[in-house]
Amino acid sequence: MKINLANVYTSLFFVGLFFFPFNCFTGIKALGEFKNESGAYFFLAGFLILCFSKKIRIPVSSPVFRIIMIFLCWCVISTILNAGAVNSSFFKHTTGLNRFVRQFFALCISALIFFLFYYNVMVKMSLRDILTKIRKIFLYSLMLACVFSFFEALVGFYGIGIARKAFDIFNYFPFFEKRNIQDRISAFADEPPFFAVYLITVSGWMFSYIITNKGVTKYLPTLAILILTFYSGSRTALIVILIQVLIFFITIIPKKKFVRYGINTVLIVSFFTIGLFVFKGDKIIKAFEEKIESLDFKSNLTKTVSNQSRFGMQYAALQVFLEHPLIGVGYGQQTYYSRFEYPGWATKHNYEFSLWYRNPNLPAFPPSYNMYTRLLAETGLVGISIFLILLFFCIKKIKYLIRTLHGDGRTLAVILLVVLSGLFINLLQIDTFRLYGLWLSFAILIILSSKQIAHE
Repeated sequence: MKINLANVYTSLFFVGLFFFPFNCFTGIKALGEFKNESGAYFFLAGFLILCFSKKIRIPVSSPVFRIIMIFLCWCVISTILNAGAVNSSFFKHTTGLNRFVRQFFALCISALIFFLFYYNVMVKMSLRDILTKIRKIFLYSLMLACVFSFFEALVGFYGIGIARKAFDIFNYFPFFEKRNIQDRISAFADEPPFFAVYLITVSGWMFSYIITNKGVTKYLPTLAILILTFYSGSRTALIVILIQVLIFFITIIPKKKFVRYGINTVLIVSFFTIGLFVFKGDKIIKAFEEKIESLDFKSNLTKTVSNQSRFGMQYAALQVFLEHPLIGVGYGQQTYYSRFEYPGWATKHNYEFSLWYRNPNLPAFPPSYNMYTRLLAETGLVGISIFLILLFFCIKKIKYLIRTLHGDGRTLAVILLVVLSGLFINLLQIDTFRLYGLWLSFAILIILSSKQIAHE
């Protein structure tokens, strides 16, 4: 019996999409920063099977793909131009060359291996299948997130101890090993920030039910996203997803109907919110007050260690950029320079720097907390310009597709606008390209653009 390899790697693609937010387990150390990413295992296996099929398609004519390749090339070139410093750099038992190889390999896994895998799976699918099948997978994962989060909130948020026993049963679920429960939910993710990335990634897909479905139930996925975002305690997710909601409704609703649709949505959300307040409303009111206070960044800058570290790292990266403005210091090399630029207001009474970031015996490198400042420092004006061109080109192309396409094509374009807008904003507080939704969206955009050209 001959095995259909296409069916095998397509199945691995959908399983990987379901499991991509699961990173709360002990993985294979050799995979580096992907060792705890359960979705990566399925995507890597799928890509290997795709290679065995010897039917890999590469979108060489796509402007998006070309810009990505130019960006990757510049990451290499900027490092070569700093070869002398790279060879002499050493920190946390890691040489500059070793650091570059690891970081660039991780980038290529997302930007080449996973991206080409996504593209080759979806290019054979109709727009209807891309929309409905991927959205259904994300809906199933969101439903599971709601179940996990429900018991997690009962324990960590409402202090109902008996729910802990029910939650422990989930540890038998694949790729899930969570022991500690805090007052911020993260469902199947290791920490709330990673769960926030998941919510930002699937938000556009869940919002799209409002476009394609009828009845009150079409709002439920959106409501689930908003509730989970609230309980995650992530300030960034709260801001980004609210912006995504605004972008979504501005895009799909004509100006004349915007007010009426907005009122209906507010009424529906208010109905469910009242239900939540009935269930221990004083706790929720206190939580709302904490959320508002958490958005006072100026005050938090001096009151919270995490914000001191976050803004201190970004300040140090900008200082490195000012010293090497054109070509940067080389991809993955920022820490070798920024560790000498940490401002006093960030390191003062901050245990994170002495215990983690400046500790040469701790192998983990300190995060940059901002992809844009990281690229400024590591790739200079040239690198950040290439990356920003990619971002602006994608948004401009998507807006054009929204105006010209109809049906499933337009719905997909709206989803891409919402998802990519959220992820681009979220890059202001994370410094990794290990964003499955980003490369998935790029692949869908290329397919959508090619089908639009063929239709013309």
